[in-house]
Amino acid sequence: MVEVALNEIRRGVAEIIDFERVKKLVKEYFESGKNFYVKAGFDPTAPDLHFGHTVLLQKMAILQKYGAIVQFLIGDFTGMIGDPTGKNETRKKLDRDTVLQNAKSYKEQVFKVLDESKTEVMFNSKWLEALGASGIIELTTTFNVARMLEREDFEKRYKSQTPISISEFLYPLLQGYDSVAMKCDIEMGGTDQKFNLLMGRHLQRVYNVGKEQAVIMMPLLEGLDGVNKMSKSLGNYIGVTDTPHDMFGKILSISDDLMWRYYELLSSKTIEEIETLRDGIKSGELHPKRVKEDLALELVSRYHSIEDAKRAKEEFENIHKKNEFPSDIKSFELEGEIWIAKALVECKLSPSTSQARRDIKQGGVKLNKEKVTNEQLQLARGEYILQVGKRKFAKLKVV
Repeated sequence: MVEVALNEIRRGVAEIIDFERVKKLVKEYFESGKNFYVKAGFDPTAPDLHFGHTVLLQKMAILQKYGAIVQFLIGDFTGMIGDPTGKNETRKKLDRDTVLQNAKSYKEQVFKVLDESKTEVMFNSKWLEALGASGIIELTTTFNVARMLEREDFEKRYKSQTPISISEFLYPLLQGYDSVAMKCDIEMGGTDQKFNLLMGRHLQRVYNVGKEQAVIMMPLLEGLDGVNKMSKSLGNYIGVTDTPHDMFGKILSISDDLMWRYYELLSSKTIEEIETLRDGIKSGELHPKRVKEDLALELVSRYHSIEDAKRAKEEFENIHKKNEFPSDIKSFELEGEIWIAKALVECKLSPSTSQARRDIKQGGVKLNKEKVTNEQLQLARGEYILQVGKRKFAKLKVV
């Protein structure tokens, strides 16, 4: 059983530092029922989780099956500094009200994946505020500037003479101190977090915690474009709170090659089951679209329900095969004659009028099922169904 558990834990992982410790923790759980603690930190800089975040959450859920108590850390203190990882400029600070509101949203979403009975939600303001000025100054003596500048993003900014604030140097130290305060056995994060994750190991040694955390790093999930990592700012994401219809449609839109990446990192199917699907497609027994639909059904069911997933599939087929409209289109009401590009923005179908005009030029906009070709079109009083691409719809009443 230990080997089965370890194989499941290793699946899809980018790197494990101190695998022997992970093995020991799992073995102790099977032999004596002793639990161990797994930390993962989330800075509440955005209110909604997407599937990229769930890669980490699902691995944490696997660890919960084999003895882990997940310490889900909401960085309400560090979130007001902002993690500089991968950034080429100083991030804007978040105000406390925004941080706490986003934290509340996170808590509501993570238990769609994690076992709440085996999860401790923690806030790092509890110990970082208590650390005080003297404690933070002491913390800064545990690491030097030369080593801090070895971090890739800091090094690039230093060489290009881009400003780096002192608070950003504090961020990895404070994240590392979280591991000291929480006394975790394992810390998890994405591959872009390696520097910060190793800081936790370093500080646990410095502060004589009596243990040194193992580190499990997960790969960054590619977004719908199959190129860039999933990101809300790039618009290539699938949100945990997306409607069943949108979620199903987005999953169906990924490429056949990217589908296997999503199966590996998001599906609960075993490696053997996934290989059977691969073989089925290679032999011609299975069609890629059918396999992709099964993945969409699984994931929509996880974040909504089986019934919602089945309805989303039926609706998707109606829209694309029978040219029908979705049943859950949002309605908008605007006053007076309105320019089509402005209407698309007001109905949340385009982020800007310039993007709306590009969508029209590319043939991606329909009005009552008819393609719009005139980007200067004015909509008179009446009721309309607006569509951008294959998945975005809105009902508009111009009064």
